[in-house]
Amino acid sequence: QVQLVESGGGSVQAGGSLRLSCAASTYTYRSTFYMGWFRQVPGKEREGVAVKYIAGSSTYIADSVKGRFTISADSAKNTVYLQMNNLKPEDTAMYYCAAADRSALQWYQPKNYRYWGLGTQVTVSS
Repeated sequence: QVQLVESGGGSVQAGGSLRLSCAASTYTYRSTFYMGWFRQVPGKEREGVAVKYIAGSSTYIADSVKGRFTISADSAKNTVYLQMNNLKPEDTAMYYCAAADRSALQWYQPKNYRYWGLGTQVTVSS
């Protein structure tokens, strides 16, 4: 059974940092090509934040967070991380981990991801 478990969300003041973690089952991690993070605020569509190509070194970062967020993976732990620095109030959202078992896709499109975690809330106050 596919499992993605997020952790690391919370509340922080603007300029602060948080690190999100997404742990996958071994089966999921080994069958995944892309794994990463999306976020959503009420009333808006889910948007891609950062995704990593698990089978290689490529990473994809949204322009809105480029230079502040980085994504990395630890294959020994089947885990993907999102390091978020210099957080802004507009980063406030529910953050979801996602995994795709397709080898070629538009990374920022939620419809391309088959597996999803339950989400972790990030709140940034000004």
